[in-house]
Amino acid sequence: MSKTKKSFLVAQFGRTVGLRGELKLNLHTDFPKQFVNGRVLSTDRGDLEIENYNPKRGLIKIVGIDNPEDAKRIVNTKIYSSEDETREFCTLDKGQYFWFDLIGSSVVEDGESLGVVKDIQRLPQGDYLLVDTDTKLVEAGFAKSFLIPYIQQFIKDVDTEKKEIETINSKDILEAS
Repeated sequence: MSKTKKSFLVAQFGRTVGLRGELKLNLHTDFPKQFVNGRVLSTDRGDLEIENYNPKRGLIKIVGIDNPEDAKRIVNTKIYSSEDETREFCTLDKGQYFWFDLIGSSVVEDGESLGVVKDIQRLPQGDYLLVDTDTKLVEAGFAKSFLIPYIQQFIKDVDTEKKEIETINSKDILEAS
């Protein structure tokens, strides 16, 4: 994968398992179906091809890694995916969005800009948009950033083409921050 394209951490090889060189796959993605046999993975140690992936056991076998000694050499290797690869291998349901489509979006409520989504945080209660507050609001005394729960009660509409998220009751959260 080209280093100029933005890539995202999607998994990491964990400990070795068994005698054939299988590894535990520690996922950092909601899309385990992208780990298909024959797919070439972009890693921080070069490209590696999946020989077999068992999602029920969370184990992965890499082509050319045939024993525990070989497998130990790639333990902790990070696996990355580009936006294009993610779109190719991951299917979204209606109303679902990739995080990279939401990050950088303007947050608007009743026509007023509240800020821009800087990141998304996964907390035990669910996902939260981390919003860098609009400069005008910060100058007016509001917090520099705040979290909006990514639930229907607060998210009215998402337009990935315009990079805009329309919210409800988010300004109340900002005011309380």
